[in-house]
Amino acid sequence: MLIKRLCFALLTLTLLATSGCGFKLQRSYSIPDELKSLHLSSQDQYSELTRLVRERLRLNSINVVPQTDTTPTLRILGDSLDRSTLSLYPTGNVAEYELNYQVSFVVQQPGREAQSFNVDIHRDYLDDPRTALAKSREMELLVKEMRIQAADQIIQILASFETN
Repeated sequence: MLIKRLCFALLTLTLLATSGCGFKLQRSYSIPDELKSLHLSSQDQYSELTRLVRERLRLNSINVVPQTDTTPTLRILGDSLDRSTLSLYPTGNVAEYELNYQVSFVVQQPGREAQSFNVDIHRDYLDDPRTALAKSREMELLVKEMRIQAADQIIQILASFETN
């Protein structure tokens, strides 16, 4: 009986530790069959966002094929990064920014009207003029993370399409 309680306590402790550290299982999205092959187009085929979306499509077993009349198209219209001031130091220097990353894209399925979507991601960013080099590196990492999140959201939107 004591062994069963110890095993249960160990299992419970393991579950709490893995959930508390941020561990989560990799998501597997159920993409509709009509979107299993699609054409990906973008204004900049070599941009970081396009590369990330292409990678996410591949990871979700979606074939990127050349454009034809019968192939659905995912067209990335553009992305933008804006920042706005959230707070100031008493000296008047900016203390905190809000970063806004926006992606616009369109999904065109054969015989259907094109559907447009926007992905908006917001992050706060503390700015300390004394550590300018470290803060510029931190901002680069934040923007990269926001692009990854945007690519994931594009795949989530594709997974939410209804098959008719």
